[in-house]
Amino acid sequence: MPVEARVAADYATPPASGLRVTWLGHSTTLLEVEGTRLLFDPVWAERASFVSFAGPRRFFAPPLPLAELPPVDAIVLSHDHYDHLDRELVESVAARGMRWIVPLGVGDWLRKWGIAANSIEELDWWDSTRVGALTLTSTPARHFSGRGITSADKTLWTGWAVIGERRRVYYAGDTALQNEFVEIGSRLGPFDLTMIEIGAYDALWPDVHLGPEQAVLAHRLVRGDVMLPLHWGTFDLALHGWTEPIERALVAAEKEGVRVATPRPGGVFEPTNTLPSERWWPAIPWHTAAEKPIHSTGVNADQLRLERRR
Repeated sequence: MPVEARVAADYATPPASGLRVTWLGHSTTLLEVEGTRLLFDPVWAERASFVSFAGPRRFFAPPLPLAELPPVDAIVLSHDHYDHLDRELVESVAARGMRWIVPLGVGDWLRKWGIAANSIEELDWWDSTRVGALTLTSTPARHFSGRGITSADKTLWTGWAVIGERRRVYYAGDTALQNEFVEIGSRLGPFDLTMIEIGAYDALWPDVHLGPEQAVLAHRLVRGDVMLPLHWGTFDLALHGWTEPIERALVAAEKEGVRVATPRPGGVFEPTNTLPSERWWPAIPWHTAAEKPIHSTGVNADQLRLERRR
């Protein structure tokens, strides 16, 4: 994998545009907005699994060693699944006294693993909190949660809107297509950048993840400008080929006139500048949307498009 290695010194100078993002693989991103630095869904573990010897293994080592992680103002979590909440990382950074902003119930895991209770803030959908000069708002998502049979759906899953004075970013978390995307866009958009999952989809679980085409639709519904595809190229979590999500997302984005950034793992960019567009992944066979469609149930995509135009 063509990984771009990162070190703490890379972040010594703030972004001139007021907005910079580093894709560290899967859904882990380091976001810098108007002087505030946020780390989303940090996973440094070798496997996204409840055991260390089995389960989905990452394709590459973390581009930014944990020892090189620059100071962050808050760690922000979308839900408690293993590919989004890394227990080893939590225990490794517990002594740093970082602030954690999480959905309802997820704080129980953090307290259990050594995070001080006064460092954790749990939010329900549409709740907001301040981090530096930013407002973070928890947004509805359509997914599930749990780290085992006994903890299934006992914690909330969420997306996040990050609102600054000049810049706005939307992170969808893990979600299927939902009517609430229109409301998110109207209440909190438009967004300079959306970070939306495109991988780990299948017709057998259409209401768990978006898939590439619905991800592009979600980007448009929330009124996004630049889209950063997440949740692909790091762990094998579904039956499709590992390059299929990005190939299909680019096809859908071209049809919809959506600008997509395709950084390498570890890639850094400012959405207001030239976007990374290199096709760094190998050209291998993949199934098209016509061959393997993914449609979430209970929502009408065409109706959502009409609502977005009103």
